[in-house]
Amino acid sequence: MTQHRDHIPAKEFLQRLESYRKGSISRRHFLNVTGLGAATMAMAGAMPGFARRAQAQGAIGDRVVIATWPNYHDPADLDAFRAATGAAVDVNVFGSNEEMLAKLQAGGTGWDVVVATNYTISTYVEAGIIEELDLSRIPNFDRASTDPRFADPGVIDGKTYAIPRNIGTTGYCINTAEIDGETPTTWKEFWDLARDRLSGRGIVHDYQLTAIGNALKYYGYSFNSVDPAELAKAEELLIDAKPHLFAITSDYQPSMRSGDAALSMCWTGDAVQLQRDIPEIAYVLGREGGELWSDFFTIPASAPHKDAAYALINFLLEPKMAAQEAMFHGYPTGDARVDAMLPAEMRDSPILFPAADLLNALEFGAAVTLTNPERAEVMARFKSA
Repeated sequence: MTQHRDHIPAKEFLQRLESYRKGSISRRHFLNVTGLGAATMAMAGAMPGFARRAQAQGAIGDRVVIATWPNYHDPADLDAFRAATGAAVDVNVFGSNEEMLAKLQAGGTGWDVVVATNYTISTYVEAGIIEELDLSRIPNFDRASTDPRFADPGVIDGKTYAIPRNIGTTGYCINTAEIDGETPTTWKEFWDLARDRLSGRGIVHDYQLTAIGNALKYYGYSFNSVDPAELAKAEELLIDAKPHLFAITSDYQPSMRSGDAALSMCWTGDAVQLQRDIPEIAYVLGREGGELWSDFFTIPASAPHKDAAYALINFLLEPKMAAQEAMFHGYPTGDARVDAMLPAEMRDSPILFPAADLLNALEFGAAVTLTNPERAEVMARFKSA
């Protein structure tokens, strides 16, 4: 007789999810074993008002396309949206805001929702890439419950172009089983380990904001510097580190999990996911500083399915749904309603909610870094070296 389980442990869930992503188990098996098949239908049933409105509109179409980041959405939640509305969610995954910007500028992406980082919003607005949002169509967004420092970048000249989704930091993860002594605490140690003790085992983001920004921190410069002399020093460090790296990629979890890599630039949620499965992996916020960020839902002016875009954003911002998403990907939201629903181990996590001295040293990415030609050239030379 098979024993019924109402839930499975987090470690087993993530192992099953990884098997599903690799194609070694079927979608039906994954949903049945984890209980998400039933949860998907239950979620749709738990929001009958939403389902009725969507069906009554009858105009959101049969799909919506979202451009977003790796490991950022629970497949069960996207299935629940389809069950509630009839619209399938197509997910396009990208590794950097620069890549997203280039695609958007080229036109014809077919994207309905873009998950963009705080420092890109003003550039997108100036270029006419995203449109002002009709907040009456996103009633699940509550500005009063959202920390202003994470919501304000979405407002340009008094108009709201972007709604906060998640917040986090950029640090690095390190498998402490691979080193002796205490866990490192600085960006200087990251770069020195990558070029010495962990040569061939380190990963740097394929993302100029963080790759260059964290190289600048080695010298104590601002994460957002565009000073030519300081950028030259950062480039010198990047070029020197290049032969020692395992990879330049923003999708670093597989290599950290397999043990091919032992050190990587890392975002908050990835650190939580990795540490759940491999407790030896520590997350470090360099004491010199680094990046604090917030990601936003935006709708491109060229979106072909705008009704579906509004419906998806509102669906994912419903507090219980947003909390479920947060428990999957490991990022807090900056929305007090949602963060209060998170389990104690998340609310008490020093990864998600760092100590004040570490948090105060961080910088939000500056808009100038997205379009600065000198930084773009440094990154191009680093990749081609």
